[in-house]
Amino acid sequence: MNQHGKNTILFSLFFVFLKNVLLGQIIPAANRVEIYKPMLEGKRIAIVTNYTGLVMNTHLVDTLQSLKMKISVIFCPEHGFRGNADAGQLIDNSRDQKTGIPIISLYGNKKKPLTSDLAGIDIILFDLQDVGVRYYTYISTLHYVMESAAENQKHVIVLDRPNPNGFYIDGPVLDTAFRSFVGLHPIPVVYGMTIGELGKMINGEGWLKNKLQCKLTIIECLNYTHKSRYILPVRPSPNLPNMAAVYLYPSLGFFEGTVVSEGRGTPFPFQVYGHPLLKNHPFEYTPVSMPGATSPKFMGNKCFGEDLRNTAMAKGEHSEIALIFLIRAYENLKIPTFFNSFFPLLAGNKQLQKQIEQGTDLNTIRESWQPELEHFKQKREKYLLYP
Repeated sequence: MNQHGKNTILFSLFFVFLKNVLLGQIIPAANRVEIYKPMLEGKRIAIVTNYTGLVMNTHLVDTLQSLKMKISVIFCPEHGFRGNADAGQLIDNSRDQKTGIPIISLYGNKKKPLTSDLAGIDIILFDLQDVGVRYYTYISTLHYVMESAAENQKHVIVLDRPNPNGFYIDGPVLDTAFRSFVGLHPIPVVYGMTIGELGKMINGEGWLKNKLQCKLTIIECLNYTHKSRYILPVRPSPNLPNMAAVYLYPSLGFFEGTVVSEGRGTPFPFQVYGHPLLKNHPFEYTPVSMPGATSPKFMGNKCFGEDLRNTAMAKGEHSEIALIFLIRAYENLKIPTFFNSFFPLLAGNKQLQKQIEQGTDLNTIRESWQPELEHFKQKREKYLLYP
């Protein structure tokens, strides 16, 4: 493509961008091509992204390819580059069928780029749509990318995206004794920050190994505030297919650490919960194998439970996590093996499980979170990019 062709693409992108700005629409940083393009010109680029990395309606990789940027490698997180893999499924390295660019998985046994992966790379461009929940693993991918970049003296540019759950902060703050890929940082379950703001916090609080500092640039969104209700243009992962699932995920995600089904293997994952023994509940469903949930809990067995799709929380009309669903399921089932070893990693402590098992009332549980939540909120302030 000649210079005229590249200028035409940039003009088209800028025209749509300007129209959206004038209309007051939220603009993800990826759409601000004119800001970050000069930083990439003549550089050898590694991109950390998946199918959520869109510039308007075109993938970031395709957009940069059309502008003749030098993309050397794509790193992909959990669920893969095209986003069809199960949660926790190992993903092999491959090549992008459209561009032929090598794809290196950052999920499974390898969560961090190796020095050899970054050989010859000048800049790492990071663009993933997060959902603002501590156990959503894209923020752990950011951590390890930053850590590897710091170790290898590489520059990371984060194309920031709005947080669809960024309008509240809630849940227990993680005890670092329970660090894992579903929770690396001492932050609440819902932490009210964009992925760019969290990147600043990771650097600023010295959370990388040996307190390393990553050279980090955040390209900001426009017209976004932490009071915004941002509707995702595409599903961020296979089992968060719509905004109801995104809004309910902070509450229903806890069921991943229990015997209860969270709706995987249905058309409405993370919008319902159930178990074959909850027969006093009128709602029922039967999980089946499907893309993104090939072996769901209770596959082929009828589950009874609650349908939360038409609740206020499913519409984003809430300001806190709803623990009542978890408590209600525990009290109704009365199964000694209700919790599994994964639950403390999701909760970020052992205390929440003990409180539920001991019958601690909901208000007392919530009050136990408050001192650390207040401390986190104060710490968070200095890293915010948006009001």
